[in-house]
Amino acid sequence: MSKGLIRILIVDDHAIVRQGLRALFNIQPDYQVVGEADSGEKAVTLVSELMPDIVLMDLMMPGIDGVEATRRVKQVSPRSQVIVLTSFHEDQHIFPALQAGALSYVLKDIDPGQLVETVRRAVHGESMMNPRVAARVVQEIRTPKQAASNPFVELSDRELEVLRLIAGGLTNAEIAAQLFISEKTVKGHVSNILSKLHLLDRTKAAVFAWEKGLMNPD
Repeated sequence: MSKGLIRILIVDDHAIVRQGLRALFNIQPDYQVVGEADSGEKAVTLVSELMPDIVLMDLMMPGIDGVEATRRVKQVSPRSQVIVLTSFHEDQHIFPALQAGALSYVLKDIDPGQLVETVRRAVHGESMMNPRVAARVVQEIRTPKQAASNPFVELSDRELEVLRLIAGGLTNAEIAAQLFISEKTVKGHVSNILSKLHLLDRTKAAVFAWEKGLMNPD
């Protein structure tokens, strides 16, 4: 940190959110907003140039999402701490973000004072979690892993079937036609698959299925 200031980069594709965050930190005597980015790509570029202490990272953005942006940020500036600031608290968002290197995970309904404190603690490597997020992380840690050799153990037979079809390149409509179910039902299965496997989207689910041998005929 230069001159004792906590240097912050704000990453969000909504200008009003960025303006609100800038206003919040501008009134803090020891914080300095050094830049703003409206996309993951721009965030990575600015981090490599500015080397901020803290990156406030949204998850849902055009182009590369916040998870991939977090991963790249930690590659170009390992000392920069990433705080996810999002509206999403589902497993398929939480766990990929933390695995990508995010230190803290808080929701956008956080009290402004708590957000300021979250940033302050992050500078010292201390993690802060939204209570719902923390509960899920603790539950995940405490839950015994059944058949650890089988990464698909939590999926139902139907979900496995849907995952195979996703990995085979089929769309939701094509899956619905093949399984004689509604497209809405397929969407529900896809959502469950992503949540149980802690994956962010169907593309990552397809890659995961191939990597873990689900598509292997043996």
